[in-house]
Amino acid sequence: MKILITGGAGFIGSAVVRSAVRRGHQVVNLDALTYAANLANVAAVSSSDLYYLEQADIRDRDVLEQIFRSYCPDAVMHLAAESHVDRSIDGPDNFIQTNIIGSFNMLEAARAHWLREGRPEGFRFHHVSTDEVFGSLGETGQFNEETPYNPRSPYSASKAGSNHLVRAWHETYGLPVVLTNCSNNYGPYHFPEKLVPVVILKALAGEPIPVYGDGGNVRDWLYVEDHADALLLVLEKGRNGRSYNIGGQNEVKNIDLVRMICEHMDTLRPEGAPHDRLISFVPDRPGHDRRYAIDPRRIRDELGWRPSVTIEEGLRRTVEWYLANSDWWQPLLSREGVGRRLGTA
Repeated sequence: MKILITGGAGFIGSAVVRSAVRRGHQVVNLDALTYAANLANVAAVSSSDLYYLEQADIRDRDVLEQIFRSYCPDAVMHLAAESHVDRSIDGPDNFIQTNIIGSFNMLEAARAHWLREGRPEGFRFHHVSTDEVFGSLGETGQFNEETPYNPRSPYSASKAGSNHLVRAWHETYGLPVVLTNCSNNYGPYHFPEKLVPVVILKALAGEPIPVYGDGGNVRDWLYVEDHADALLLVLEKGRNGRSYNIGGQNEVKNIDLVRMICEHMDTLRPEGAPHDRLISFVPDRPGHDRRYAIDPRRIRDELGWRPSVTIEEGLRRTVEWYLANSDWWQPLLSREGVGRRLGTA
């Protein structure tokens, strides 16, 4: 299968690219190479005859049209997005332009391609989204595929908007689509402005580890390689027009997650231990959702997928990877906004 993957130099996208090439798929990596992208993420497969790179912006409709005509993909996996909530608070415009307008451009370019090819039944436009579109849960309950959307940040609102577009293009034009909504990802190659790498790198440097609010916000953590496997499974076997929620079944309070990382740091880098002495509570983010939790029964029952990596094992692997790969993350610390508190507007 020839798969056009947008955002393939990012965190989740690169995991999908690496997995897809290892499975023998041809992959066209379409990425604008903005601040959060890194071609080192796909270095392991970049020399493969199955891998192609196109530096392009999904906001450029004409370029997208050219890429679809050049490669004639069998499927699209649309992961390109602005994704950092704090950045969306400070600058929502980029999120609207990329996540909504860019997704519209992708849908129209894919629809034109699908029509040119004679409406092949096997074609799929796989739109990759987030559980944040569902809003915030109370102490109990889980998000399922029928949960009403209730986005509470510019980021989640822009993703909800793109989800609605994908659904509309399926219902109105018949474009074959599948959608997925995932819980919080973590693992190797995670850009160092997100919680898990921030904690690891702050602990390594002996600097204060910032925890928003009281640290009681709950997230369902999903190891990125498990997520990549689920995404490819949905692309290959998911039902046309169907939505699937993908969760790690690892609900953890932020403060407990931070302490777990500190414990791994104590074991793997004992100098500076105990690292939890560095924890520093800071003012909360505006509109900070209290709890997310995914009900993964549909993808489990229909497609047989289950997460394979526990939070304990995944965090250990992730800490080990960051400790062994300073040549990857060190240059990223100088990129715009990294290391500075964002999202306090």
